Amino acid sequence: MIAAWAAADKGNHVVLYEKNEKLGKKLYITGKGRCNITNTASPTEFFGHVPRNPRFLYSSVGAFPSSALVSLLNENGLPTQVERGGRVFPRSNKSSDVIATLSRMLHSSGVSVRLNTRVTSVEVNTDSQAHSVITANSAERYDAVIIATGGVSYSATGSTGDGYAFARALGHDVLPAKAALVPLSTREAWPRELMGLTLVNVRLSAYVQSKKLFDELGELLFTHFGVSGPLVLTLSSIIADAPQGVELRIDLKPGLDREELDRRLLRDLDKYKNKQMKNALFDLLPMSMAPIVLDLAGIDPLLNANSVTRAQRGALLSVLKGLPLTVDDVRPIDEAIITRGGVSTREIDPKTMESKLVKGLYFCGEVLDVDGFTGGFNLQIAFSTGFAAGRSV
Repeated sequence: MIAAWAAADKGNHVVLYEKNEKLGKKLYITGKGRCNITNTASPTEFFGHVPRNPRFLYSSVGAFPSSALVSLLNENGLPTQVERGGRVFPRSNKSSDVIATLSRMLHSSGVSVRLNTRVTSVEVNTDSQAHSVITANSAERYDAVIIATGGVSYSATGSTGDGYAFARALGHDVLPAKAALVPLSTREAWPRELMGLTLVNVRLSAYVQSKKLFDELGELLFTHFGVSGPLVLTLSSIIADAPQGVELRIDLKPGLDREELDRRLLRDLDKYKNKQMKNALFDLLPMSMAPIVLDLAGIDPLLNANSVTRAQRGALLSVLKGLPLTVDDVRPIDEAIITRGGVSTREIDPKTMESKLVKGLYFCGEVLDVDGFTGGFNLQIAFSTGFAAGRSV
């Protein structure tokens, strides 16, 4: 939508082909229906949230940063608000309002929108540089074509990898599509006992052969297969190439060092000295976690709190400061928020998004081999690259 608007705003005649019955189906579900439009992070912070090919985005994000996007949406009638972590949302908390704003922009700029129209192929006449867009019912020629078809995650919204097929047919190298921003399954079965429990303000660390790969504070969710939540989704993009065997440690009390936590634990054990251990940790942990933490620490849940030895307390502290889990694998790609892989950035001009192989052919958004962490970074990548492509035709 932003690519079509940017192209039409220059005075071009633009046709937007949409195979769904309405625009923005994937945008509608982003941010749990609220649409985390972008992030106010500085350029350095922004590119630090792009694990693959961040340099490719320097030009497009620099030319159309989050501030420009927010101003554009505000000017077109969409009030926004900034929340924790620089996340930008529509003030109404409705992703439908973002779609409505972009739709108005398309209408006012004269873009012709063709709904329920699936493109089956894009063909290029290298002699005349004319581009044919082929659908089930027509073949129309254009001076330029922008492919903005997304990846393969959330396929029900229309992201079924069409753009990858178009790119390959036109000679482009397409890196394999993999899940990114996706939950993790664990070898341990106990997370299913905590299914639905969310932990806030915990620290998640990840290691491979004692080498730390990840260490961040945030939110984590236990599921029937393992773990999810913002921390886990970000980690998944870092370990996606080799997830099996990655060791996780969850610091349940990151605000306290071991000595401080020990003093806190001693106070609780004294407070509940006549209770069994399974009933003595309620001030420290959610009720459902106590049996699991005690089991991992090797402490009998029926043991009286006033009978806990120093060694047992030390074992309990170790679990509280580093609850252990082992990654078995990332979840399937149909559970991923975004797709890793796509059209190789080596074959795309980073300033214009034009193919280096086919003149007049452009790519933008998730169809490219770029992806970011959660927090509005992926939508900003889509908006910036889309704007660059639209402005360049």
